[in-house]
Amino acid sequence: MSWNPAIAPGCPDEVGADAIETLIVPRARDIGGFEVRRALPAAKRQMVGPFIFFDQAGPADLLTGQGIDVRPHPHIGLGTVTYLFRGDFHHRDSTGADQIIRPGALNWMVAGRGVSHSERTTSVARSGPNSLFGIQTWLALPDEHEDIEPSFEHHGKAALPVIEDKGVSVRLILGSAYGAVAPARMYSETFYADVALDPGARLPLPDNHEDRGIYILEGSISVAGQDYDATQMMVFRPGDPITVAAGPRGARLMILGGATLPGPRYIWWNFVASSKERIEAAKAEWRAQNWGQGRFDLPINDSEEHIPLPD
Repeated sequence: MSWNPAIAPGCPDEVGADAIETLIVPRARDIGGFEVRRALPAAKRQMVGPFIFFDQAGPADLLTGQGIDVRPHPHIGLGTVTYLFRGDFHHRDSTGADQIIRPGALNWMVAGRGVSHSERTTSVARSGPNSLFGIQTWLALPDEHEDIEPSFEHHGKAALPVIEDKGVSVRLILGSAYGAVAPARMYSETFYADVALDPGARLPLPDNHEDRGIYILEGSISVAGQDYDATQMMVFRPGDPITVAAGPRGARLMILGGATLPGPRYIWWNFVASSKERIEAAKAEWRAQNWGQGRFDLPINDSEEHIPLPD
């Protein structure tokens, strides 16, 4: 797909630095030799559009036999997105999904009233040295969709729209932007894309979404004459036309946003909800372990263990 000709290239210096409403420097944590950087939720910003959780996993190099094992655990009130640049994950969940995801593809799991899933490095990847680099995000569901039945969609790399122009490549993962629409079903106005910029290339952000943010994976970008380096997230003031320019090494970005939800969300462990009562009900059911009798069951082909409810 070619670049939408209706989008004027713009100039990164046409807006003031105050167009950046929030600048987030993710907090890094080590989970056994594997680094995770969390940008959302942050002290100054809970959500960007419906995005309420944003983690960068890796990059990490793993030895033969090593891998990631996220045991079965529950979710409510959200959709999860797994998107990889390197490595793989074997996803299993209580909807019956059993799917390996590889770089450039999309796993979209909607928890709704309740789902459980596991994510593990495949046995093929563990057979030799392997690496992992990816982004895990959660999108909060609007009030009217919090209790829908859980579902799962997988879309291969070739199914995701690619928008290209001089020095710019945008792979649309979710929602709509630049005249393209990604295939996964959305429950609120959303956009989420993987962007590669050559040195000096310019990217105008979509101007038809209320909330817009950028996470810098690699390289650097300039906004209003100010340079920003990798592992920073910026959230922009609604309504301003925004164009960013890649630095001398180019840039790899995740752009995200959409419509704001009508109210804040409560977050506890892996649960997201519009009320504390919903979270308390989910806690009680996971603790009870009545698999298949209420809102929770364990994943297909991965039901021998699970992560217990935290104390």
